[in-house]
Amino acid sequence: MSKETLVFILGIVAFFTPFIGVPSEYKKWILIVIGGLLMSIGYVLRREAFLQSFTHESGERRANVFVESAQVQSGERFHEQDIQKVI
Repeated sequence: MSKETLVFILGIVAFFTPFIGVPSEYKKWILIVIGGLLMSIGYVLRREAFLQSFTHESGERRANVFVESAQVQSGERFHEQDIQKVI
């Protein structure tokens, strides 16, 4: 069962829990457990989507690498026009 299907089924159970004939104490605990599961599964799905945005087709994770190419002497400061040239 996929995580998306599990979220859908837990949502249906959470929706119908107030209408089923079980004691209110059980309903409370059922909803607490379902809420915790939905938060956990939501976090995992969100994390997978985030990590997928960094992955190439080859399965390798990519990262933006920035290298400073100008050497700056200590005490030397950039001026606004120098920054605009770099950009």
